[in-house]
Amino acid sequence: MSELNNIALKILEKGKGILAADESTGTMTKRLDGVNVKSTPENRLSFRETLFSASSMTKCIGGVILYDETIRQQTSKKKKIPELISDMGSNPGIKVDTGAKVLAGSPEEKITEGLDGLRERLKEYYKLGAKFTKWRGVYNISKNHPSKLSIQSNAHALARYSALVQETNMVPIVEPEVLMDGEHSSEECFTKTSEVIKKCFDELILHKVDLKGIILKPNMILSGSKSKDKISSEQVAKLTLECLKKSVPSEVPGIAFLSGGQSEIEATENLDLINKYNDTNFIMSFSYGRALQQSALKYWSKDIHNSDGAQQIFNHRAKMNALAAQGKWSKDLEN
Repeated sequence: MSELNNIALKILEKGKGILAADESTGTMTKRLDGVNVKSTPENRLSFRETLFSASSMTKCIGGVILYDETIRQQTSKKKKIPELISDMGSNPGIKVDTGAKVLAGSPEEKITEGLDGLRERLKEYYKLGAKFTKWRGVYNISKNHPSKLSIQSNAHALARYSALVQETNMVPIVEPEVLMDGEHSSEECFTKTSEVIKKCFDELILHKVDLKGIILKPNMILSGSKSKDKISSEQVAKLTLECLKKSVPSEVPGIAFLSGGQSEIEATENLDLINKYNDTNFIMSFSYGRALQQSALKYWSKDIHNSDGAQQIFNHRAKMNALAAQGKWSKDLEN
């Protein structure tokens, strides 16, 4: 078993998932503005430190994706953030793309940038303690999208990124996100997501990426947020599993879903049903941002010095998702 495969399995073992705390300063500022807290480096660190030192980190969270600012910060007790995460029994990770920009030749679509100078940045992040990385490609569904250009360009970028990451002895999270925004049906989401994921693996194989040493972070199969075609959680689970069985090579050790605009409970319920129906060898877990943090953030914002209350709320959500990652969640447990 390779070292990279070991890391990937350790991140997702026993129902553990990933806390996506890699919001850029701009995104984090919007989140804090939304709860009337001033966005300063100190306040951003204070909220994140509250989560990273919560007791559920040990049993429920196998990895934490950080942002460049956070991986360099020290806690209130002068401990480096990657050290705190490791001491809690979790693995520090880092977002390494530099964001989605307008795709030349298809201005309504995006291409993720950040390959220039990536090899050098990866070496630095590895020295800072990162064990895995993240790169997100985004695709929108409409009558003419995602285009072949968008699918090909983003798959190529994800593959080049993954090859560089593995060269530095870290596990790449491959995140092709087909966005929930729009009027599309679940059937269209299924078709487009399948096409996107298949192309990603074509490119990963072409770039000689070790598939046993990656984690796939896809969207679930959902109808668009403005669609009239609303489907049940059972349908979400069955369509998602069917899509992944057809698109993902068996060597991939684990799949960690993004929550992508779902509410906290929806993200947990859908993950639970995916695992109740899961007849594959893939570990199916979570890599959630808002769906793990939102309620804790609202509570914390009322008194940013009361970390205990915010931690209790975060612990509950982390535990619910760890149960869902094993198909052991039920609505009754939410009370």
